[in-house]
Amino acid sequence: MNAFRRLSRVAMLPAAPVLVAQGRRLRRDTPRLPDAAQPWQGSLDGPDPLRLLVLGDSTAAGVGAATQDDALPGNLARLLAERTGRGVQWTAAGRNGATTRDIVTDYLDTVAAQRWDVVFLTVGANDALGLRRRASFARDIRVILNALTAVSPLVLMSSLPAFFRFELLPNPLRFNLYLHSRSLEDAARSVVATFDTVHMSPPPPPYTDGFFATDLFHPSALGYRDWADFVIADAAANGVL
Repeated sequence: MNAFRRLSRVAMLPAAPVLVAQGRRLRRDTPRLPDAAQPWQGSLDGPDPLRLLVLGDSTAAGVGAATQDDALPGNLARLLAERTGRGVQWTAAGRNGATTRDIVTDYLDTVAAQRWDVVFLTVGANDALGLRRRASFARDIRVILNALTAVSPLVLMSSLPAFFRFELLPNPLRFNLYLHSRSLEDAARSVVATFDTVHMSPPPPPYTDGFFATDLFHPSALGYRDWADFVIADAAANGVL
């Protein structure tokens, strides 16, 4: 199976006309939800505040939630405060549709000019949707992690979405997208394994009722809360928090 994943882009070629047509129809018919409202910074009172950065794609932008307090930054901040007994100052950076290449070219210099205590990196979904090559994706992940580990003692990275559970996606698009996303995730995990201070979440458990927003693609406020719970519980279980 791992060898098949490595050739996921080649495996898609016979179905390419159908996949292209399904992808175009999906982009045309899926509602485009806005980013979470500003501000994209916040704080929780407490001693010796942790500096938290959430960096990445539409899920860093809070698409599917009304505010960033209801999305990943607010939920991760509350859980970190509960676990550590410290305050948290959080910042979100990213945009809907961003790939790892976009993070490198458009965001990395700015976020790497500051110090952080915890960084949560959520990328890869758009690389999978764009059928990026494993080698290119892995190269960009390494560049991002090199920069982030220089300015933060702990980087948490999300797994890629479990596309096979996205009922919005028709087959064969759903299966092929899942296959390619697993290929990219395998590549990312190989890079992550070379960093002592980076931890990548395992694949997520089945999504709960209400996990998805109205577009059936991005998390809702409930979905972001479940996701943050999963991230912090996994990090704690693995001794990185």
